[in-house]
Amino acid sequence: MDARYFGEIGIGTPPQNFTIVFDTGSSNLWVPSAKCYFSAPCFFHSRYRSGQSCSYKKNGRSCKVSYGTGFVAGFLSQDDVQVGKLVVKNQVFMEAKRESNLIFLLAKFDGILGLGFQEISIGRVPPIWQAMIEQDLLKEKVFSFWLNRDADDPDGGELVFGGVDRRHFKGNHTFVPVTQRGYWRFEMGDILIGNHTTGLCSGGCTAIVDTGTSLLTGPTTVITQINHAIGAEGIVNSECKEVILQYGMRIFDQLTMESQAHPVCSRVGLCSAEDVPSASSGIEQVVNKENSENLYETLCMEKQRSGATCAACRMAVVWMQQQLQLNQTRDKIFTYVDELCSSIPNPMGEMAVRCSQMASMPDVSFTIGGRIFTLRPDQYVLKFQQGANSICLSGFTALDVHPSGALSGMILGDTFMGAYHTVFDIGNQQIGFAEAA
Repeated sequence: MDARYFGEIGIGTPPQNFTIVFDTGSSNLWVPSAKCYFSAPCFFHSRYRSGQSCSYKKNGRSCKVSYGTGFVAGFLSQDDVQVGKLVVKNQVFMEAKRESNLIFLLAKFDGILGLGFQEISIGRVPPIWQAMIEQDLLKEKVFSFWLNRDADDPDGGELVFGGVDRRHFKGNHTFVPVTQRGYWRFEMGDILIGNHTTGLCSGGCTAIVDTGTSLLTGPTTVITQINHAIGAEGIVNSECKEVILQYGMRIFDQLTMESQAHPVCSRVGLCSAEDVPSASSGIEQVVNKENSENLYETLCMEKQRSGATCAACRMAVVWMQQQLQLNQTRDKIFTYVDELCSSIPNPMGEMAVRCSQMASMPDVSFTIGGRIFTLRPDQYVLKFQQGANSICLSGFTALDVHPSGALSGMILGDTFMGAYHTVFDIGNQQIGFAEAA
């Protein structure tokens, strides 16, 4: 199963070709510059040479784009950009002079083309789709993705600007409105494991559609339950186990008197008043930060600010509350919570599953626009061959804003989009999903 998708673009006249990631989770276009002399990753990738383009225009303004895996820094330039048969005139992009980290050194792509909104663009540079609209290049103000999850098929997928390819989806799309310009962000409903609700998103929560994220990410609280249900083996979270060992009975007793996680954890002395998130916590809180250069970077900063002990308490409270609602006995509740503690992954950490157990794993479903979107095990498990052996990884990984029992939000990456054809409707400010074909 593929975990990353690439495409080809041309920059300049005549076009200089680059392999890039089309990323709906960012908004800037960058490629390595021929003026990148001291950054090793540049020498392993195609580099833009402004002197070889007759349509080049100088800009020169310095900028830096940060990602969860590193950053790129350089300066802005202006040139024609060819995407498929479309040629966008005078597109502003970044020539990267510095690329951090081994991630970019080993990457199979040269650069990234962001398809988010201008509101999160570094330097307020208009994204390329905005220029396409302004230059009247699109039949419709939409673009759409089909990601092929068949690793043996040479056709890796399709990105269509200005419409949809009806060969790659079944039935009709279910559309939901974009709730705030920036990321492609919307409100999602309940999450189900098998036919059972997790209860963590039944009141609605924030979700983002991101082609630049390989997996499907969410708060540790819900991802741990999913990975536990599918038998994923993660790193034992000693902090969680220690909280249950020392404070479990006090938390349990408090829950018979309190219904909210935060007063309980405060009363047992594991959370301070300052640790309690506001009602607008979660990804909503992050995207409102005007100076936030990158979603993942901000999420990690927020995670570091909250105490791990307080976070473990809040998760334990949510899990206990769910079991109490099911009228489970105290012993069964503590056994279940202990198992969940053992299943907590590191943020962005890989979780292994047994390939031989895929047939018995449950479906995982998401409620979007009043419709249930289901992922089967063969759709959410990433299977790789390593010699004669098969390695299977969970397509779900944890990522928190506040490591608390309250749901932070979901990022629907390629794991989800591989199963569902996705339309990004700029004109109507909405996102549509239909079963991929």
